[in-house]
Amino acid sequence: MKKTDVKWEGVIPAMTTGFKADLSVDYGAVASHAQWLVENDCTGVVALGSLGESATLRFDEKAAILRTCVGALGDSAPVVAGIAALSTVAAVELARAAERSGCSGLMVLPPYVYSSDWREMKAHVQAVLRATRLPCLLYNNPISYKTDFLPAQIAELAEENPNLAAVKESSSDVRRVTALKAACGDRLALLVGVDDVIVEGVRAGAVGWIAGLVNAFPRESVALFNYAARGDHKKADALYRWFLPLLRMDTVNKFVQLIKLVQQGAGRGSERVRPPRLVLAGAERKVALATLKAALAKRPKL
Repeated sequence: MKKTDVKWEGVIPAMTTGFKADLSVDYGAVASHAQWLVENDCTGVVALGSLGESATLRFDEKAAILRTCVGALGDSAPVVAGIAALSTVAAVELARAAERSGCSGLMVLPPYVYSSDWREMKAHVQAVLRATRLPCLLYNNPISYKTDFLPAQIAELAEENPNLAAVKESSSDVRRVTALKAACGDRLALLVGVDDVIVEGVRAGAVGWIAGLVNAFPRESVALFNYAARGDHKKADALYRWFLPLLRMDTVNKFVQLIKLVQQGAGRGSERVRPPRLVLAGAERKVALATLKAALAKRPKL
């Protein structure tokens, strides 16, 4: 199966996973969602990320989702597989399944649950990087995973692993983009992984965005990124001000429920989530819906 090269730039959605009423994977919805995102000028998709509820999916479902996305997009855009597991063996197995499925790249996460030291984490990451020939994006999210890949450590990984091509920086500290540029030069593409620092991240040197709210608002997400990348500060800042109340939903514990609820409200999916997550209720739901209603009432014309 032919792979579409990953350029590690532009807006690359961390896709949500659609579920049917019985909470089985809705593969038809997954396929159409991937196509819709690319039709709206996203440069690829990431499947099986945290937003895709990867931890709740069986291995066979993960492999099927990857095949579905690759089949849906064909040569139009690359599919990047999120690689996270409880063990290194399971992560390596998933990476090889992603390569067999025709994915164009891997997004490598720390293991679930166990927070390791650098010696252990380097061994884990290198095992995944060296399991395939696919180019890889390292996902640094110390807030969620309690494992922080420091710029010097990332530079070490890049020196020893030629297929490490990019970093998704989700520390929420935009200074990390500057530090990574200093440590790695142009060796790695730097992408922002937190929605509400995208403009600041691009201004610091990031060339891509692994985005969340793009699942509901791809046109606005792509426009925001492009304005920032072109240095059109007036347009970027105006669109950012409108978008920020929604983008902040990507940074809290219930980001999956929030983003899926926004998708549903925008007419692009269902809020269904797999337990232990439950759909939002009570005051949380009312606040989220009010935020969405206010945004839709003032939705900018692009």
